[in-house]
Amino acid sequence: MNNQPCIALVLGAGSARGLAHIGVIQVLLEHQVPFNLIVGSSMGAMIGGIYACGTDIYMLDRLVEYMNHGVLYDVNLPRLGFMAGRKISAFLDLLTKKKTFDQLEIPLLVVATDLVTGKRVVIDEGSVAQAIRASISIPGIFRPVRDGERILVDGAVTDRLPVIPARERGADIVIAVDVTFGEGKQVVIRNTWDVIMTSLEILQRQQFDAVSCQADVLIQPAVGGYLPQDFDRSGELVDLGREAALARIEEIKAVIRRWWETNHQSPAPEKQ
Repeated sequence: MNNQPCIALVLGAGSARGLAHIGVIQVLLEHQVPFNLIVGSSMGAMIGGIYACGTDIYMLDRLVEYMNHGVLYDVNLPRLGFMAGRKISAFLDLLTKKKTFDQLEIPLLVVATDLVTGKRVVIDEGSVAQAIRASISIPGIFRPVRDGERILVDGAVTDRLPVIPARERGADIVIAVDVTFGEGKQVVIRNTWDVIMTSLEILQRQQFDAVSCQADVLIQPAVGGYLPQDFDRSGELVDLGREAALARIEEIKAVIRRWWETNHQSPAPEKQ
């Protein structure tokens, strides 16, 4: 019997709406809620992976608020994707400090999708930046990442909220953050990006319903009114992540206390 529970923070896909993950992590840290495994898909992999590499979560908040996101896009002839992805790869190298998975203090799992097999791929070795780059590779938008015989694209294609990989790695408690299917969801179709992203979300709804109930706590920031490309509204999205986490913080603490009492037949120790 383990002395401490394995608590997994599962961060779901959602493009710009995924910036709400930053606010969730901030609140968990401020309330001393421990998590010793991060599992991310798409934007969840990006935020979780950058944090796991040692980047200060408040610095990341300021960075995304003030940066010009257009500098990350390198449009090319649409052979395998409208974006070549070289600029975003360089950006990820910088923020992950070119770390590999075995250099991380917090274990990290990054979810992508293999176009060859059509299956979910859970990445836990090699370059963190390359794993994130694969996980955020929206089909048709970003050029896929080739890894041996695998052709990797967005994790959201097969697993928008990767609760199952967290359980398979031994998580006793799963805190999951969904930034797609919460209340107030609005559908706006104006361009190719909207068509692709909305199609992915429709395809993922059934799988989400099946796995979200397996989380011990599901946090859903009220980001339904934001578009997947609303990166220029990062401050609002982070704040909504904070609000949603604060609303569930006592529930999270109660879940941890129950685990402790069930497994130790004694009250959970008080935080100092």
